[in-house]
Amino acid sequence: MSQQQQNWFARHKVLTGAGALVVVIAIGGALAGGGGDDDKDKSKDTVAQGATSGGGSKSGDKGGDKPKAEPAIGGDGTFQVGSDVKPGTYMSTDNTDGMCYWERAKDSSGETDSLIANDNVMGNAYVTIKAGDKIFKSNGCKDWTAVPAKASGTPKSEVDGNGGMYRIGADIAPGTYKSTGNANDATCYWERSKDALHGIDSIIANENVSGNGVVTIAAGDGYFKTNGCKNWKKTS
Repeated sequence: MSQQQQNWFARHKVLTGAGALVVVIAIGGALAGGGGDDDKDKSKDTVAQGATSGGGSKSGDKGGDKPKAEPAIGGDGTFQVGSDVKPGTYMSTDNTDGMCYWERAKDSSGETDSLIANDNVMGNAYVTIKAGDKIFKSNGCKDWTAVPAKASGTPKSEVDGNGGMYRIGADIAPGTYKSTGNANDATCYWERSKDALHGIDSIIANENVSGNGVVTIAAGDGYFKTNGCKNWKKTS
């Protein structure tokens, strides 16, 4: 097994309610892994500046295209929560080279104990920054845009099996999905999560898949994460 595969499996353990939080530490050129929604305490974590609801102003909107959301956080840098970046939920899309790394931290010491949550991203990423966080780091990512508290959009019934995170009700519709013909080395990983905090408590269910995969995404789920899988198609 190559070092890259070992790193991948270290990230994608099947977690249970009694499991420990998997912390992904970026070391040099860490490769992509593939975990919800806005923090339920809306009194503290408000929608960040720059959020759009999919509508927005029509000025300059020729041909009926929706205006693009303005970036709220750069794809590279260390940001102080409260001054450089506001608490809220953010998304970064189309990270295709697997080199996007983000980190929430409780201080700026840079030590392992300061980590709250982190991830190496392939495809789309969502993360909720809480008011109590002190630092948000992003390296090698596309710019982050703020998203509204309520999911909206035109959810799809088929998604890229290596596409990262999808928001339920905005990117992907609830239902039962099948992914067929995955490799026998169990590199296909999926995860249902209730929010984008990326803690152990965020995970509703997950699995490493060999061969065909079937998962039912509930309407009450926050997000669906998938990496290394064949495309997921809704069956019911």
